[in-house]
Amino acid sequence: MNEKCVRLIPVGLEDLSAFKTKLQQTFTDALVEQFGPSHSEPIPSDEDISGSFNAKGAVINHIVYGGEKVGGVVLNINTDTQCNSLDLFFIYPEIHNKGLGLESWKAIEAAYPETKVWTTVTPYFEKRNINFYINKCGFHIVEFFNQYHLEDDSQVRDSDVDNLVLNEEEFFRFEKIMKF
Repeated sequence: MNEKCVRLIPVGLEDLSAFKTKLQQTFTDALVEQFGPSHSEPIPSDEDISGSFNAKGAVINHIVYGGEKVGGVVLNINTDTQCNSLDLFFIYPEIHNKGLGLESWKAIEAAYPETKVWTTVTPYFEKRNINFYINKCGFHIVEFFNQYHLEDDSQVRDSDVDNLVLNEEEFFRFEKIMKF
């Protein structure tokens, strides 16, 4: 087997804590790069990560290249509908701009050839992610969540609108249709 190809390796129970730490470090580093060191809570939150890890259909993988871990991915695979989601996806910042994100995405698509539609979300300020999903991977923006258009299960009172932290509440939903 070619050791210089991207592989997806399941994360074992013993590795979940370290995987979560590296995921949060990577996401937080991106936030600090964009907005400065004013954010003190881990991103994504422990609660959000736990929700992704424990969701029905969750698949948690290390991304490995040349025998080294270079990132990770949390997918939600719906074997009934084949409408799957990319919940969390990260490449370690120290190895950005080497094509590993795109090669990782290709490996994900190859691992799930029956997928009809992939979905994912990213914050509005993550220009790097938006560029990646649209221009590299072939996704399309299909929805913009913000104070005027909330997630279906969100309830925000008028008095809460002023308190929204928009850089955390505004995000795009992407889709990539694979099969009709």
